[in-house]
Amino acid sequence: MLWRLERICQDLARAVCRSSCAGRSHCYPAHNSPALENVLEVKRRRFIAALGAAAMVSPAISRAQQTRLRTIGVLMGLEAGDQLGQAEFNSLQHGLRELGWNHGQNVQLEVRWPGTDIDRIGTAAKELVTLHPEIIVARGTPSTAAAQRETGAIPIVFLQVADPLGVGFVQSFARPGGNLTGFTNFEASLGGKWLELLKQIAPRVDRVAVLFNPDTAPYGGIFLKSIETAAPTFHVRSTEIHIRNVSDLESAISNISREPGQGSRRSQIPTL
Repeated sequence: MLWRLERICQDLARAVCRSSCAGRSHCYPAHNSPALENVLEVKRRRFIAALGAAAMVSPAISRAQQTRLRTIGVLMGLEAGDQLGQAEFNSLQHGLRELGWNHGQNVQLEVRWPGTDIDRIGTAAKELVTLHPEIIVARGTPSTAAAQRETGAIPIVFLQVADPLGVGFVQSFARPGGNLTGFTNFEASLGGKWLELLKQIAPRVDRVAVLFNPDTAPYGGIFLKSIETAAPTFHVRSTEIHIRNVSDLESAISNISREPGQGSRRSQIPTL
């Protein structure tokens, strides 16, 4: 049973890697490398051994588990109609099929599409954990955080997570620890590149507001730090503003427009 569980983890990691590249013109080299460099590689054998031990308690239990469907929980963190999310999920299914795991035959995919609402994501994570899947795939930081809160035993494979170390999903890149592993395809230095691009578009810009929702994007700080580091180079002053709803957004734009020299540019703020 141990080798079967290990194979599920290995195959799922490959399939999730492929799904994280769905709909993109390119992927980071780590996703194409046979060694999957930059993948946060939890020592799978450790937590697989814990799962496998239960399956090896008796021959009867082992035989029963060999014949039953394996269950993979999938927590997308997007609406069911989201095109990118559907492309990623379809890619995950395709990758699993290529590796011999067919939905309804030897594996059961339990997928949840709670959208971006934190409460709905938490409820969906709780539902998946009650199904006792072998593995949970979590798409995005809020989904991964919700799954982590619900279980410390079920292996979780995450993707589309910007700062797994900073938000506490792993202890370190070399030794992640815990029950989480996954893929990160974000680069913090992009914040400085965004600022550079903005200055190319509008050279006279001297103040920049960085807007993000700390509840759904707690990793925003890593990009903010990059922007703040690059700001003096481009003679720009940056401001951090937290946006949790439409009202916050309107208020932020109104406050920015009232700053000296900004009144005539209010209509341009949403465009930029």
